[in-house]
Amino acid sequence: MQALDTPVPLSTLAALMVAMAAKHYVIDFVVQTDWMARGKERVAGWAAPLAVHAGTHSLGTLAIALLYKPGLWWLALVDFVVHGLVDRAKTLVAHRTRWPMTDPRFWWLMGFDQFLHQLTNIALVVLLVLA
Repeated sequence: MQALDTPVPLSTLAALMVAMAAKHYVIDFVVQTDWMARGKERVAGWAAPLAVHAGTHSLGTLAIALLYKPGLWWLALVDFVVHGLVDRAKTLVAHRTRWPMTDPRFWWLMGFDQFLHQLTNIALVVLLVLA
């Protein structure tokens, strides 16, 4: 088997991926308040709760970037924008479809939201190690 040619050790890549996944879990499921979770889902008055929620994600990304490659601090802004857009898009689809929690499509939507967030994390890590 041929060795993997990577610009950084595989252990560094794995550590960054675990850090991003842990950041996502903690911020989405531990730190997120009821005000953020319910507020960002509203038809009106959603911007502030969504901004605070996406902002906490961006702070987590900022911490990871500053520890690994401080010059890439701006990836936190990318995470802020992408996280906010993904969450808002999920909300708009949920409002339009009105799938109840008992409908499998509701959970497909929730899962797709989480999938997009993890793809974002992968992209951020790739940028961290390649830039």
